[in-house]
Amino acid sequence: MLTRGLLILSMRLFSKPDRQGRLTTLTGPCASPGPLWRRSPAFPTIGFMRVSTRNTKVAFFVTLGVCLVALAAALNVGWVILNWRQVAVLVLGIVFFLAIIAGLILNTIFLVREIRRNEQHDSFINAVTHELKTPIASIRLYLQTLKTREVPPDRRQEFYDIMLADNDQLLHTVEQVLRAGSLDHRRGHLHRDRLDMAGLARECAQLARSRYHLDEDSLRFEEKLNGARPMVVGDAEELRAVMANLLDNAVKYSARQIKVLVEVSTPAAGQVLVKVRDSGLGIPGDQLKRIFKRFYRVPRRDPSRVKGTGLGLFIVRSVIKSHGGMVRAESAGEGQGSTFTIQLPTT
Repeated sequence: MLTRGLLILSMRLFSKPDRQGRLTTLTGPCASPGPLWRRSPAFPTIGFMRVSTRNTKVAFFVTLGVCLVALAAALNVGWVILNWRQVAVLVLGIVFFLAIIAGLILNTIFLVREIRRNEQHDSFINAVTHELKTPIASIRLYLQTLKTREVPPDRRQEFYDIMLADNDQLLHTVEQVLRAGSLDHRRGHLHRDRLDMAGLARECAQLARSRYHLDEDSLRFEEKLNGARPMVVGDAEELRAVMANLLDNAVKYSARQIKVLVEVSTPAAGQVLVKVRDSGLGIPGDQLKRIFKRFYRVPRRDPSRVKGTGLGLFIVRSVIKSHGGMVRAESAGEGQGSTFTIQLPTT
């Protein structure tokens, strides 16, 4: 499915650039680029039309299923009235009636689930297209500027830094897709070592500070250990990916003032808890269990405000589960922030 999705993604990436956005040009000999990505005005309209079309399909199949069930019930009632004296025929009719009803209900559920799944896949393709095309367009624009204009050395270094950051963003997106596609195949082939989970979490917090240019007050790290270091057996690369995804979400979904706390504790023998808490947008209560599904993103009023592919938390859950642990999300509601807790067995 991911291979098919990437094929569609590449077709859309190179054959329909105007649908996703356009680039702006530079003004002046060494002026900084303007917005590197601007959505086409038609894009939200197209997205709204797609959602409306899918909702219409869902309503149609649900209505059709209800009508068929009602029709089958009416026919069965008529059958019972006409054949109430013939016990064998009556029992046979009731059995066939129940089978038809069950088939209609299962068919309706299957159709609705497939429509929802296709909607998530389309959303994923749109998100990944945006995540890939934005840094590519940015790098191309800066390279064209460096090639065609004389740029002072200090501005040249600034351009190089921006291009490296765009390259890191592109690499991160590709790694997310590849990791999500390889999780099912790698469960029995993880490179497991004995790791200090507190040290690994501290290292990831420091990398996040450097990546997002945050100070220690914006992203704090705390340890609440009962003496011994929390040693776990696991794949260091996979666990770093877990922490990177949680910290990335905490920063992305924060409000204007970023306040993130990473806390490592050992409340009981044989387990370690890693909590990532933010004070950002929060999560509705009915979405807390769905956010760990593949491609799923919480519906929001302004979906373009926060970028993402819907794979981060799916990767988190899959990796932690393969390490014998569990992960849960908590939030008091929208605008109240959220807390993600990882629980792993220690050795």
